[in-house]
Amino acid sequence: MIDRLYRLLYPLALRVMFLLPAERIHTLISRALSTVGPRRPVLAATTRLFAPTDPILRTTVFGVDFPAPMGLAAGFDKNAEAIDAWPGMGFGFIEIGTVTGSAQPGNPQPRLFRLPADRALVNRMGFNNHGAAAAAHRLGARRRGPGSIPVGANIGKTKLAAPDEAIDDYRTSTRLLAPLADFLVVNVSSPNTPGLRDLQAVASLRPLLSAVLEIADIPVLVKIAPDLSDADIDDVADLAVELGLAGIVCTNTTIGRDGLATDADEVARIGAGGLSGAPLADRSLAVLRQLYRRVGDRIALVSVGGIETPDQAWERICAGASLVQGYTGFIYGGPMWVRDIHDGIAQRLRAHGFSSLREAVGSENTPHAAA
Repeated sequence: MIDRLYRLLYPLALRVMFLLPAERIHTLISRALSTVGPRRPVLAATTRLFAPTDPILRTTVFGVDFPAPMGLAAGFDKNAEAIDAWPGMGFGFIEIGTVTGSAQPGNPQPRLFRLPADRALVNRMGFNNHGAAAAAHRLGARRRGPGSIPVGANIGKTKLAAPDEAIDDYRTSTRLLAPLADFLVVNVSSPNTPGLRDLQAVASLRPLLSAVLEIADIPVLVKIAPDLSDADIDDVADLAVELGLAGIVCTNTTIGRDGLATDADEVARIGAGGLSGAPLADRSLAVLRQLYRRVGDRIALVSVGGIETPDQAWERICAGASLVQGYTGFIYGGPMWVRDIHDGIAQRLRAHGFSSLREAVGSENTPHAAA
């Protein structure tokens, strides 16, 4: 009954919410999650409705135990303010941030836009956040124990840090956050911080990642853009293996605008920013497949970008993703979307004769194909 009521009312609620500016709605939802979501009666109720319970979904990746493979991508909870509410929303893990060494306001508003016809978003937020010290304080106060989920910290470069100061800026965030997070994601791929994507070049990325690895005693991953050339993707993959990274998060938002259903004049009016959601799905999957061909199971791959359905999530797992993430899908689908993804993965695991999620990872490349 509750399930049917939710599926009837959420689309109506979404239409009402879409009457307000996108960032305003994001702020209101975040505030509600941070203030009401962690309260024990609310958390107990949301957990019963949305949290995954099927043991076949449990998996261990880079030494961390995950109750389920779908996580919340970075960008929603930038400051770890709702960190104790997310287990009740059904996610198997979350990634806070992007967090920078120093607090910063980000780019001028408006800077977040909806493209409903494409089930997509465009953002040019610019790493608006309270800084690594504030995020560390909240991470240190989070609830742990039964019902908690792994938390990754996504770190990026403070906008005002000069190129030759970037490594020290990442070091600051690493020192503060690595002791309190379960894994660390080095973000060098947002299109909204000038010069950031230049750090994806191996000559710049090697010393940066090496500096982070020297400090962090937790798994370290790097997040890459979908707009890299195939040669650059291979170079980053080889570097990740060489340095002993735990994994690669693929992919961030795209600067491309090809194939959108939204009117071209509206797209032009919105202007610059990273595009996320359904239009990113094909490219994100292609990057994942290329990475898996290059690295196999030597490091973990976390796939994010355009995942909307259980079939798409399953396709990513079979293509080589040990974990998957969503953000825009959660905006358009709500927490029932997270539950549907997990239920669908569990059903497909059993239908294809797998006893664990790990067995399915990369299975499209083996004789026992699951697709």
